Amino acid sequence: MTILCMASYEKGHEFLRECKRQGWTVVLVTAESLQHTAAWPMEAIDEIFYLPEDDGQWNPLHMRNAICYLARTRVFDRIVALDDFDIELAAMIREYLRIPGMGETTARYFRDKLAMRMQAAEVGLNVPDFIHVLNHGQLAEFLRRVPAPWVLKPRSMAGSIGIRKVHTADEFWGIVESLGDGQSGYLLERFVPGDIFHVDTIVYEREILFAIASAYGTPPLEVAQGGGIFTTRILERDSEIACRLREENQRVLAGLGLLRGVSHTEYIVGREDGRVYFLETSARVGGAHIADLVEAATGINLWAEWAKVELAGGKAPYAPPVPREEYAGLLVSLSRQEHPDTTPFADPEIVWRMAMPHHVGLIVRSHNPARVRELLDDYASRVERDYHASAPPLEKPGH
Repeated sequence: MTILCMASYEKGHEFLRECKRQGWTVVLVTAESLQHTAAWPMEAIDEIFYLPEDDGQWNPLHMRNAICYLARTRVFDRIVALDDFDIELAAMIREYLRIPGMGETTARYFRDKLAMRMQAAEVGLNVPDFIHVLNHGQLAEFLRRVPAPWVLKPRSMAGSIGIRKVHTADEFWGIVESLGDGQSGYLLERFVPGDIFHVDTIVYEREILFAIASAYGTPPLEVAQGGGIFTTRILERDSEIACRLREENQRVLAGLGLLRGVSHTEYIVGREDGRVYFLETSARVGGAHIADLVEAATGINLWAEWAKVELAGGKAPYAPPVPREEYAGLLVSLSRQEHPDTTPFADPEIVWRMAMPHHVGLIVRSHNPARVRELLDDYASRVERDYHASAPPLEKPGH
């Protein structure tokens, strides 16, 4: 059995290793720009191919033709996109080659921010007021009806890339004018002040087999645009908010039709009304080392479990490992120093340190969730004082 993995960014090492441990042949198609920089686990890869990009992204027709060429001498039993940017492309190729897995319609619910909101609203989920940036008359009515501020979001970017907070109608129309023919690739949404949470999930044959809820510190959009420090921590499992988030998460994934795989889904709890709003979801492992956070607290590696789910494919039984019941917190920041010295952070709860130039990152673990929160608060203030740097927000993806 052979699996083809698509990755325009370097990630998913443990996914590749698990596929190899399961006895599969692993073929990786990745970006040509990563050829001399990425440290792929070559012991887990049977063949690797580098495909050039157009302005930082793959051309869908070129990718389809390249994979069809490879398929002349190989039989691909699975095709998996390891990165958010490749999910729709992988779905298109699966449908073209008639290979099992998520198709294009469902993939849009986990990639296209407009499609996922429309489907969520259709099945009765709680979403902030939104509108497609398309018909100017309807947009004008939305601006009159929904109070500012609003959030302008690209439909197919990942994370906070390209998102802008808009405060006046004049500001909005100026941005729309500058977008030209690209404006239909955006949606406008009511800004809901509140706390942001995420639920990370394993699903097999529509059944949620593992789900864990976490709370961001500073909202990711504020971190991306204001240059803050990124933190997140596992919530107490039996707390009211964790239970509410897991319940809403079950409704979201059922409503959007995730058959099997992993998901990273974000929610906001409104400061004014206390309601849980669905923000966005994905059919992938969460970025920003959230998988490392989950593994620290539970012992479950989401990349490896995703590989097992994909390879089982509904034809074989699957069950995740029994999770540990510990707590963990994650901190990541840009650093003024190229190779920051984190030895001043010496608490025994530290289980992971980031090794990336101009970054500082730590994960702490404890049986006591209050201790995790205490350490994160302390570390955030020390990092702000001694290490922190900021950079302009990304407007488009880059390696």
